[in-house]
Amino acid sequence: MKEYVQSIGDAFKKARSEQGLTLEAVAEKSGVDIRTVINIEQYRGNPKLENLYPLVRTLKLDVREIFYPEMKQASPSIQQLRFLIEECSEQEATTLIPVIQSVLSALRSSDAVRIK
Repeated sequence: MKEYVQSIGDAFKKARSEQGLTLEAVAEKSGVDIRTVINIEQYRGNPKLENLYPLVRTLKLDVREIFYPEMKQASPSIQQLRFLIEECSEQEATTLIPVIQSVLSALRSSDAVRIK
């Protein structure tokens, strides 16, 4: 079995499980045949890009999990923040920057006070 086949299957299973989705739900949401989804999760075959792309987007996968499985992946909370930011318009992102900076500053200040 090729290394990437297992990386893809593992990443899909993990994402689907974390999101509480069935194989059927993933297939329906992505428009990909359920047999293809099953084959990917069971490490069979070599998925075509035309199937891989909608599945990755449906599962909101960080492609580094597939192509660089050895890298330490971000926590689910960090991943969720990244996806929320990616969905922002430029105007929304510009508005959020000072808010996020202020919140982080306050959190870090309170952490520093607790440590002392």
